[in-house]
Amino acid sequence: MSITVADHLVARLQEWGVAQLFGYSGDGINGILAALGRAGNRPRFVQTRHEETAALAAVGRAKFSGQPAVCLATSGPGAVHLLNGLYDAKLDHVPVVAIVGQTARTAMGGSYQQEIDLQALFKDVAHEYLVEVNAAEQLPNALDRAMRTAQTRRTVTALIIPADVQDLPYRAPAHEFKHVPSSPPAPLRTTSIPDRAQLAAAAEVLNAGSRPAILVGQGARGAGDEIRRVAELLGAGVSKALLGKDVLPDDLPYVTGSIGLLGTRASWQLMTECDTLLIVGSNFPYSQFLPEYGQARAVQIDIDGGSIGMRYPVEVPLVGDATATLRALLPLLDSAGDPSWGEWVREIVADWHTVAEQQAMLDANPVNPMRIVWELSVRLPDNAVVTADSGSVANWYARQLQIRGQVRCSLSGTLASMGCGVPYAIGAKFADPHRPVVALVGDGAMQMNGMAELLTVRHYHHLWPDRRFAVCVLHNNDLNQVTWEQRALSAEPRFEPSQALPDVSYADVATAMGLDGIRVETPEALGPAWDRALAADRPVVLDVVCDPEVPPIPPHVGLDQLKATAEALGKGDRGAWRMLMEGIRAKAQELAPGE
Repeated sequence: MSITVADHLVARLQEWGVAQLFGYSGDGINGILAALGRAGNRPRFVQTRHEETAALAAVGRAKFSGQPAVCLATSGPGAVHLLNGLYDAKLDHVPVVAIVGQTARTAMGGSYQQEIDLQALFKDVAHEYLVEVNAAEQLPNALDRAMRTAQTRRTVTALIIPADVQDLPYRAPAHEFKHVPSSPPAPLRTTSIPDRAQLAAAAEVLNAGSRPAILVGQGARGAGDEIRRVAELLGAGVSKALLGKDVLPDDLPYVTGSIGLLGTRASWQLMTECDTLLIVGSNFPYSQFLPEYGQARAVQIDIDGGSIGMRYPVEVPLVGDATATLRALLPLLDSAGDPSWGEWVREIVADWHTVAEQQAMLDANPVNPMRIVWELSVRLPDNAVVTADSGSVANWYARQLQIRGQVRCSLSGTLASMGCGVPYAIGAKFADPHRPVVALVGDGAMQMNGMAELLTVRHYHHLWPDRRFAVCVLHNNDLNQVTWEQRALSAEPRFEPSQALPDVSYADVATAMGLDGIRVETPEALGPAWDRALAADRPVVLDVVCDPEVPPIPPHVGLDQLKATAEALGKGDRGAWRMLMEGIRAKAQELAPGE
């Protein structure tokens, strides 16, 4: 019995171990959908409510599984809708393969319905590998190369398959000119280590320092044990870039937490005082939160040589796998010469934990948004996955969520795209359906696409052995992060037409969709609500009404931001006064932790 190109595509995806295809149907991929039907829906087609969220769900799955994920969309508008999620994958270095349909070859160039130039559309986002399959013999190499390129280069690749090609009889490439063979899917593991001279030079820098600091990013994931040993040997403090938040647990006494605009005061203090900096697997962009240029001697470890020295002047670059490089470096390191530095690091970390709780417990109207995440943090199962959306919720996630055990977490780090929280959580649940998943989402992101994806959650949650899936909506009827930026960065009052959100009961929406909904309007109700959600046998939406005037203040606030907020107040923004006062109250806790 002859098989089609689409049949072979589906069979090859099975060989690659692809368990799901996140997408939405359309006649441009009817051949592939029919092949999935003939294959018994293996890989499983996961129908999201929109192609953008399909791509974002694929990003979530890839982030939490470490393996390439695949999204599928029709030609024209379907392909266009994928772009935001694909750019999220590209910028966060996540392996995602997009398979998209195209109008039939006989209609190409004829301004046919839903025909757009897909090569031009995907040229940037999938520039590492982008191919249109126009012959049956072309498919194996095209698909295999797309999968391998996505995995090894941690990026986006794309296959364009015209509708009529999907239905062609499949023929394998022949052993002749102008045919390209391929190889069966196989594990791809690369381990590279810098040479001994580079390792020795790096050890000299690290051993010479008396106040060492380590910055870790997502490239250090998997090297947690090695980073612990280096930190404990040198007496170093460890700060974490946002995408590296789950590299090390926060209950280690020398882990200062997140760094940067969304970071902790402890990380700011660590970087302002250190004289030696080891950067592992991070491309953290905000160099103003790193030591002053010339203050610290620096060593950087990264698998990508192009990322070396981009953010801080590096004396010794080490291009290689983080785990293997640290293992080779460890025998060359000396123990800390001055224990007072390590003691100081532990003091600022302990102070920060005290401050974080104090700030979360400050009164607000009605609920302090920091407390929402703090109350989750003390209850979070050790094997949970947490996703966060963009906006002010990312600040509370970065500062208040304490990682411990095997907790995994992520958000849209570089693109900072709104609307990723719920699709990421769906992708995480398909990556490992045995783990509880929590999504922290602002009401702006929830209205953007989160509410629609609750239907996807309801549709598939019966497939998950552990059905704990909690979406927490920070409900303040304000696009809060931008409101703060208008006041504190632009010295302008809140612009009501752009910032105010229509009010809706997210708990009622969840209930109407067949999920559980819990509305929280007082701080005392938060803990019990989290207990209920984390013990539920079905997905739950927590609708927490919180204060929009609690400002997401960075760990170091300049006089220019205070002046700008005061100017916004002078221009008639009454809310700026409360935001200013709330900010002063929060900052007061940092000046006197424990009091």
